[in-house]
Amino acid sequence: MPETDVTYPKKTRELHNMLMDSARWDGFKFRDGDIVIDTWAKSGTTWTQQIVSQLVFEGAENVPVMDIAPWVDMRVVPFDEMISDLEAQTHRRFLKTHLPADALDISPKAKYIFLARDGKDVVWSWYNHLANMTPEFYDMINEIPNRVGPPIERPTGDVREFFHDWLADAGLHDWSYWDHIQSWWDIRNVPNVRLFHYNDLKADMP
Repeated sequence: MPETDVTYPKKTRELHNMLMDSARWDGFKFRDGDIVIDTWAKSGTTWTQQIVSQLVFEGAENVPVMDIAPWVDMRVVPFDEMISDLEAQTHRRFLKTHLPADALDISPKAKYIFLARDGKDVVWSWYNHLANMTPEFYDMINEIPNRVGPPIERPTGDVREFFHDWLADAGLHDWSYWDHIQSWWDIRNVPNVRLFHYNDLKADMP
């Protein structure tokens, strides 16, 4: 099917929680060739950003990936400053999101990379991430003005208890791991969307 005949998916819901606000993408001015990298948390996001960076910058060293590839929907990131920085970029831009596909408008101008990871591995990494965060991190997230939902808290039990809680919540409060994966699987045939799996990348590094 020619791309001109494709109906690109439109947002069907908003997602607001203590970390993310899907409305921050509304009206985003895409450029041709923009790359959007999406995962559920702890699924290889930074790894994928580094891979894309190596392709965009042809293997250049010391590219400040975390500075130039912002998490657009993260509430704590100053929005106007982020947009200004993105508009000033002259290279091919790549961006990060943790939103399910149905909380985004899929732009025909952009390319979308979705990386999935086994839920058991996600939970282990998420547990370690939260267990090792500083008090300042928790203050930063939980004191965001107009925070949505309960505060995010440091795990108090062992990882098995954390895993059972994660399963009971279907992920994290209003951010379902299962719905997230399903939303991208549902649009896997859209021509500018490409799905990958963490284990496949790890098994075939080249």
